[in-house]
Amino acid sequence: QVQLVESGGGLMQPGGSLRLSCAVSGLTVRTSPMAWFRQAPGQEREFVAAFRGVGGMTYYADSVKGRFTVSKNNGKNTLDLQMNSLKNEDTAVYYCAAGTGSPISSYLRYASTYTYWGQGTQVTVSS
Repeated sequence: QVQLVESGGGLMQPGGSLRLSCAVSGLTVRTSPMAWFRQAPGQEREFVAAFRGVGGMTYYADSVKGRFTVSKNNGKNTLDLQMNSLKNEDTAVYYCAAGTGSPISSYLRYASTYTYWGQGTQVTVSS
């Protein structure tokens, strides 16, 4: 049984930093395509960042490029998201997602690529 559990969300002022972590059981993060998505109130779920299974390539939404960094901790079997220079518009529920196989790079931005999802963690950026 695959389980993904996010942690690390909270309230932060604009310009601050937060680090999210997704603890994974039932599959190996090292070889699985994984991603972070987010959903703000009244909006659709949107892609944030992805980590390809084998090869280690990372992909980012333009809105977070240069501010967010996605990484895998193979020893702890976690997917992490370091968020710096936070903005009000980063406020959302952040979801961790995991898939199987080796999807082509362009598919990593789509929620339908991923089979397993966490319950989400709230990130609020406000002064």
